[in-house]
Amino acid sequence: MKLSIIVPVYNVEKFIRSCIESIFNQGLDEDCFEVIIINDGTMDRSMDVIADIIESHNNIQIIEQENKGLSIARNNGLQIAKGEYIQFVDSDDLLINNSIPYLLNKAISSKADLIVADFMKLYNDEIIEFLGKPFNQKNGRSEEKSGKEMFLQDLNPYYCNVWRALYRRDFLNTNNLRYIPQICFEDILFTHQCYLKANLCLKVNWYLYIYRKGHESITSSFNKKKGMDFCFNIEELWKMSNKEGLSNQIKLKIQNNVFVYFSLLFYSLTTYTSFPRSEKMEFINHLKQTIPDLSFKNGLKQRIVTYLYLNMPSQYISLRIFYAHYLQRLFWKIGDTIRNKKN
Repeated sequence: MKLSIIVPVYNVEKFIRSCIESIFNQGLDEDCFEVIIINDGTMDRSMDVIADIIESHNNIQIIEQENKGLSIARNNGLQIAKGEYIQFVDSDDLLINNSIPYLLNKAISSKADLIVADFMKLYNDEIIEFLGKPFNQKNGRSEEKSGKEMFLQDLNPYYCNVWRALYRRDFLNTNNLRYIPQICFEDILFTHQCYLKANLCLKVNWYLYIYRKGHESITSSFNKKKGMDFCFNIEELWKMSNKEGLSNQIKLKIQNNVFVYFSLLFYSLTTYTSFPRSEKMEFINHLKQTIPDLSFKNGLKQRIVTYLYLNMPSQYISLRIFYAHYLQRLFWKIGDTIRNKKN
């Protein structure tokens, strides 16, 4: 068994069929891979929509569980996976046709711990258009790197998405790499841990995955639980940056990533929620309690934010709200005007 593809399913009846069909549009011999579908207590017709596909393939396994979230679903998939390599696919996304065999051959021949590829972010209508046209794949050039080199050179904190990589199963098991149960944004910690523990990695110039944009609005989905889970990720990464044995470069990179997530947290709180100021302040007070030494010193922007956060937290919230509701919209209007003039 060369590959296990793990697909958690929860309330995706509009998208699950195209996802599973894309897995079987890879040109792979079905004896060499398995598909592990975890029904995470879905409340809609997701499993009914793919019942005929499940019946027609012998390499699909189904795990039934109560709704416990993406982390536990993925962990349960890992528990029974037999493939030499693991791939995680979100059930509202797609694999690009015939994209896996090239990457899997690279993985098997190199025994790399991680094989990281490229992806596209497309809206529904763009996906339909994409699938209706011939596709010119990238050149497939690959670079061998250590995990720490990949971390320093290639890890973009905005794109810590597990679905853009293949993972050697023995590497995950040996290092006890699993998702933390029942938290949101679970990819962040998992990806940081994988990169920092990996020995051999391949960065491959090759499209693997289509991330489906737009079907879930962050405006309606960001809430207090997700905010606190974001805080948890910040706390754990800050602890990680203070572990012994890390180079100064890696410590600085982790801390810069923490600054990105800190900024994203307060951007989301002031842009996408109607929390009263007192609730927004709760997040600052929570971080001050759980990470008393949290501060950012790499550049003027980080120093200013740190000063406001530590000494003028209410004013920091006010500035974030002002930016979100006035300056940002002004910048968008200016950008739209410039684009319209060019067109």
